Amino acid sequence: MEFKGFDENFSLSGKTALVTGAGAGIGQAIALMFARKGADVAAADMNKDAAEATAKQICDYGRKGVALIGDITDNKVVERVVSGAVAQLGKLDILVNCAGVALLDKAETLSADFWNRTITLNLSALFFMSQAAGREMIKAGGGKIVNMASQGGIIALDRHAAYNSSKAGVIALTKVLACEWAKHNIQVNAISPTVILTELGKKAWAGEAGEAMKKKIPAGRFGYPEEVAAAAVYLASDAANLVTGSNLVIDGAYTIQ
Repeated sequence: MEFKGFDENFSLSGKTALVTGAGAGIGQAIALMFARKGADVAAADMNKDAAEATAKQICDYGRKGVALIGDITDNKVVERVVSGAVAQLGKLDILVNCAGVALLDKAETLSADFWNRTITLNLSALFFMSQAAGREMIKAGGGKIVNMASQGGIIALDRHAAYNSSKAGVIALTKVLACEWAKHNIQVNAISPTVILTELGKKAWAGEAGEAMKKKIPAGRFGYPEEVAAAAVYLASDAANLVTGSNLVIDGAYTIQ
Protein backbone atom coordinates (compact mmCIF):
# COMPACT_ATOMS: atom_id res chain seq x y z
CA MET A 1 0.00 0.00 0.00
CA GLU A 2 1.43 3.34 -1.04
CA PHE A 3 2.05 5.86 1.74
CA LYS A 4 -0.09 8.91 1.03
CA GLY A 5 1.10 11.07 3.92
CA PHE A 6 -1.02 13.14 6.27
CA ASP A 7 -1.52 16.67 7.51
CA GLU A 8 1.24 17.21 10.08
CA ASN A 9 -0.94 19.76 11.86
CA PHE A 10 -3.33 16.87 12.64
CA SER A 11 -6.17 18.65 10.89
CA LEU A 12 -9.64 17.13 11.02
CA SER A 13 -10.86 19.30 8.16
CA GLY A 14 -13.58 17.56 6.19
CA LYS A 15 -14.21 15.06 8.99
CA THR A 16 -17.38 14.54 10.98
CA ALA A 17 -17.50 13.32 14.57
CA LEU A 18 -19.98 12.12 17.16
CA VAL A 19 -18.94 12.66 20.78
CA THR A 20 -20.96 11.23 23.66
CA GLY A 21 -20.88 12.97 27.02
CA ALA A 22 -20.14 16.18 25.12
CA GLY A 23 -22.09 18.47 27.42
CA ALA A 24 -19.29 18.92 29.94
CA GLY A 25 -15.83 17.87 31.04
CA ILE A 26 -13.58 15.78 28.83
CA GLY A 27 -16.29 15.12 26.26
CA GLN A 28 -16.91 18.82 25.79
CA ALA A 29 -13.19 19.55 25.55
CA ILE A 30 -12.85 16.90 22.82
CA ALA A 31 -15.86 18.16 20.88
CA LEU A 32 -14.59 21.74 20.93
CA MET A 33 -11.00 20.85 20.02
CA PHE A 34 -12.28 18.71 17.15
CA ALA A 35 -14.20 21.75 15.91
CA ARG A 36 -11.11 23.95 16.20
CA LYS A 37 -9.29 21.33 14.12
CA GLY A 38 -11.92 21.62 11.39
CA ALA A 39 -14.44 18.85 12.12
CA ASP A 40 -18.21 19.10 12.15
CA VAL A 41 -19.39 17.62 15.44
CA ALA A 42 -22.54 16.06 16.86
CA ALA A 43 -22.58 16.64 20.63
CA ALA A 44 -24.55 13.90 22.39
CA ASP A 45 -25.57 14.19 26.02
CA MET A 46 -28.45 13.41 28.38
CA ASN A 47 -28.56 17.05 29.40
CA LYS A 48 -30.38 19.01 26.70
CA ASP A 49 -29.10 22.44 27.75
CA ALA A 50 -25.50 21.20 28.00
CA ALA A 51 -25.58 19.48 24.61
CA GLU A 52 -27.06 22.55 22.95
CA ALA A 53 -24.49 24.83 24.61
CA THR A 54 -21.65 22.69 23.27
CA ALA A 55 -23.22 22.61 19.81
CA LYS A 56 -23.48 26.42 19.86
CA GLN A 57 -19.79 26.75 20.74
CA ILE A 58 -18.93 24.41 17.86
CA CYS A 59 -20.89 26.69 15.54
CA ASP A 60 -19.04 29.69 16.97
CA TYR A 61 -15.84 28.11 15.64
CA GLY A 62 -17.37 28.10 12.17
CA ARG A 63 -18.17 24.40 12.10
CA LYS A 64 -21.49 22.58 12.00
CA GLY A 65 -22.58 21.73 15.53
CA VAL A 66 -25.48 19.38 16.24
CA ALA A 67 -27.02 18.60 19.63
CA LEU A 68 -28.33 15.05 20.13
CA ILE A 69 -30.12 14.36 23.40
CA GLY A 70 -30.89 11.04 25.01
CA ASP A 71 -29.93 8.27 27.41
CA ILE A 72 -27.63 5.96 25.46
CA THR A 73 -28.18 3.09 27.90
CA ASP A 74 -31.36 2.63 25.84
CA ASN A 75 -30.48 0.81 22.61
CA LYS A 76 -33.26 2.63 20.74
CA VAL A 77 -31.61 5.92 21.71
CA VAL A 78 -28.25 4.60 20.52
CA GLU A 79 -29.67 3.92 17.07
CA ARG A 80 -31.39 7.31 17.02
CA VAL A 81 -28.23 9.17 18.04
CA VAL A 82 -26.01 7.46 15.47
CA SER A 83 -28.54 7.75 12.66
CA GLY A 84 -29.18 11.37 13.65
CA ALA A 85 -25.47 12.17 13.46
CA VAL A 86 -25.21 10.59 10.00
CA ALA A 87 -28.35 12.34 8.77
CA GLN A 88 -27.38 15.79 10.05
CA LEU A 89 -23.65 15.67 9.31
CA GLY A 90 -23.90 13.68 6.08
CA LYS A 91 -21.54 10.91 7.22
CA LEU A 92 -19.74 9.64 10.32
CA ASP A 93 -15.94 9.52 10.31
CA ILE A 94 -15.22 9.54 14.05
CA LEU A 95 -16.93 8.29 17.20
CA VAL A 96 -15.68 9.27 20.64
CA ASN A 97 -17.28 7.31 23.48
CA CYS A 98 -16.87 9.64 26.45
CA ALA A 99 -20.14 9.31 28.38
CA GLY A 100 -19.57 7.64 31.73
CA VAL A 101 -20.27 7.52 35.42
CA ALA A 102 -18.25 6.85 38.59
CA LEU A 103 -20.34 5.40 41.40
CA LEU A 104 -17.95 4.45 44.18
CA ASP A 105 -18.24 2.31 47.30
CA LYS A 106 -16.40 -0.41 49.20
CA ALA A 107 -16.71 -3.80 47.56
CA GLU A 108 -18.53 -5.28 50.55
CA THR A 109 -21.26 -2.64 50.44
CA LEU A 110 -21.42 -1.83 46.72
CA SER A 111 -25.06 -1.99 45.68
CA ALA A 112 -26.45 -3.86 42.70
CA ASP A 113 -27.78 -0.51 41.46
CA PHE A 114 -24.32 1.11 41.50
CA TRP A 115 -22.77 -1.92 39.80
CA ASN A 116 -25.43 -2.22 37.11
CA ARG A 117 -25.58 1.50 36.31
CA THR A 118 -21.80 1.67 36.00
CA ILE A 119 -21.44 -1.37 33.74
CA THR A 120 -24.47 -0.40 31.66
CA LEU A 121 -23.27 3.12 30.81
CA ASN A 122 -19.50 2.73 30.88
CA LEU A 123 -19.27 -0.57 29.00
CA SER A 124 -22.54 -1.82 27.51
CA ALA A 125 -23.65 1.52 26.05
CA LEU A 126 -20.13 2.09 24.74
CA PHE A 127 -20.26 -1.24 22.92
CA PHE A 128 -23.65 -0.61 21.34
CA MET A 129 -22.60 2.91 20.30
CA SER A 130 -19.48 1.41 18.71
CA GLN A 131 -21.52 -1.33 17.05
CA ALA A 132 -23.98 1.13 15.52
CA ALA A 133 -21.25 3.53 14.42
CA GLY A 134 -19.08 0.64 13.23
CA ARG A 135 -21.80 -0.55 10.89
CA GLU A 136 -21.93 2.92 9.32
CA MET A 137 -18.15 3.04 9.03
CA ILE A 138 -17.96 -0.40 7.44
CA LYS A 139 -20.42 0.74 4.77
CA ALA A 140 -18.43 3.96 4.25
CA GLY A 141 -15.03 2.25 4.00
CA GLY A 142 -13.44 3.26 7.30
CA GLY A 143 -13.44 5.43 10.38
CA LYS A 144 -12.04 6.07 13.83
CA ILE A 145 -13.39 5.11 17.25
CA VAL A 146 -11.86 6.52 20.43
CA ASN A 147 -13.00 5.02 23.74
CA MET A 148 -12.53 6.74 27.08
CA ALA A 149 -11.08 4.21 29.50
CA SER A 150 -9.13 5.10 32.68
CA GLN A 151 -6.04 4.39 34.70
CA GLY A 152 -8.55 2.42 36.78
CA GLY A 153 -8.76 -0.10 33.96
CA ILE A 154 -5.10 -0.96 34.53
CA ILE A 155 -4.55 -0.79 38.29
CA ALA A 156 -6.58 -1.27 41.47
CA LEU A 157 -8.14 1.76 43.14
CA ASP A 158 -9.94 1.74 46.48
CA ARG A 159 -13.77 1.85 46.24
CA HIS A 160 -13.62 1.44 42.45
CA ALA A 161 -14.80 -2.19 41.99
CA ALA A 162 -17.54 -1.33 39.50
CA TYR A 163 -15.72 1.54 37.82
CA ASN A 164 -12.43 -0.31 37.36
CA SER A 165 -14.23 -3.39 36.05
CA SER A 166 -16.07 -1.30 33.48
CA LYS A 167 -12.91 0.45 32.31
CA ALA A 168 -10.89 -2.76 32.11
CA GLY A 169 -13.72 -4.03 29.94
CA VAL A 170 -13.43 -0.94 27.72
CA ILE A 171 -9.73 -1.62 27.16
CA ALA A 172 -10.38 -5.29 26.30
CA LEU A 173 -13.31 -4.39 24.04
CA THR A 174 -11.17 -1.80 22.25
CA LYS A 175 -8.66 -4.50 21.34
CA VAL A 176 -11.32 -6.89 20.06
CA LEU A 177 -12.99 -4.24 17.89
CA ALA A 178 -9.62 -3.12 16.57
CA CYS A 179 -8.76 -6.69 15.62
CA GLU A 180 -12.11 -7.43 13.96
CA TRP A 181 -12.46 -4.14 12.11
CA ALA A 182 -8.90 -3.52 10.92
CA LYS A 183 -9.84 -5.13 7.59
CA HIS A 184 -12.54 -2.47 7.22
CA ASN A 185 -10.04 0.39 7.72
CA ILE A 186 -11.53 1.23 11.13
CA GLN A 187 -9.05 2.14 13.86
CA VAL A 188 -10.24 1.66 17.44
CA ASN A 189 -8.20 3.00 20.36
CA ALA A 190 -8.63 3.86 24.02
CA ILE A 191 -7.40 6.69 26.22
CA SER A 192 -6.77 6.11 29.93
CA PRO A 193 -6.41 9.32 31.94
CA THR A 194 -5.54 9.86 35.57
CA VAL A 195 -7.57 12.38 37.59
CA ILE A 196 -8.60 15.16 35.22
CA LEU A 197 -9.52 18.63 36.44
CA THR A 198 -13.01 18.91 35.04
CA GLU A 199 -15.49 20.79 37.23
CA LEU A 200 -16.46 17.50 38.85
CA GLY A 201 -12.83 16.47 39.18
CA LYS A 202 -11.93 19.71 40.92
CA LYS A 203 -14.66 19.16 43.50
CA ALA A 204 -13.97 15.47 44.02
CA TRP A 205 -10.23 15.96 44.52
CA ALA A 206 -10.13 19.23 46.42
CA GLY A 207 -8.24 19.58 49.69
CA GLU A 208 -6.29 16.85 51.47
CA ALA A 209 -7.56 13.98 49.32
CA GLY A 210 -6.28 15.69 46.18
CA GLU A 211 -2.92 16.58 47.68
CA ALA A 212 -2.42 13.01 48.86
CA MET A 213 -3.28 11.66 45.41
CA LYS A 214 -0.90 14.04 43.65
CA LYS A 215 1.94 12.76 45.81
CA LYS A 216 1.41 9.31 44.27
CA ILE A 217 1.81 10.68 40.74
CA PRO A 218 5.47 11.09 39.71
CA ALA A 219 4.59 14.16 37.62
CA GLY A 220 3.12 15.69 40.77
CA ARG A 221 -0.12 16.96 39.24
CA PHE A 222 -3.48 16.08 37.77
CA GLY A 223 -4.40 16.45 34.12
CA TYR A 224 -6.48 18.94 32.19
CA PRO A 225 -9.34 18.16 29.80
CA GLU A 226 -7.45 19.75 26.91
CA GLU A 227 -4.56 17.31 27.38
CA VAL A 228 -6.94 14.40 26.89
CA ALA A 229 -8.60 16.16 23.96
CA ALA A 230 -5.23 16.58 22.26
CA ALA A 231 -4.68 12.82 22.44
CA ALA A 232 -8.13 12.25 20.96
CA VAL A 233 -7.30 14.61 18.09
CA TYR A 234 -4.21 12.57 17.26
CA LEU A 235 -6.06 9.26 17.39
CA ALA A 236 -8.86 10.67 15.24
CA SER A 237 -6.46 12.10 12.65
CA ASP A 238 -4.94 10.46 9.59
CA ALA A 239 -1.60 10.50 11.41
CA ALA A 240 -2.89 7.53 13.44
CA ASN A 241 -4.01 5.38 10.52
CA LEU A 242 -1.74 2.52 11.62
CA VAL A 243 -2.52 2.92 15.33
CA THR A 244 -5.27 0.56 16.41
CA GLY A 245 -5.97 -1.50 19.51
CA SER A 246 -3.82 0.83 21.62
CA ASN A 247 -4.51 2.26 25.05
CA LEU A 248 -2.91 5.69 25.42
CA VAL A 249 -2.27 6.33 29.10
CA ILE A 250 -2.23 9.95 30.29
CA ASP A 251 -1.32 9.66 33.95
CA GLY A 252 2.00 11.36 34.74
CA ALA A 253 3.62 7.91 35.19
CA TYR A 254 1.23 6.84 37.98
CA THR A 255 0.50 3.37 36.62
CA ILE A 256 4.08 2.36 35.78
CA GLN A 257 5.36 2.45 39.35
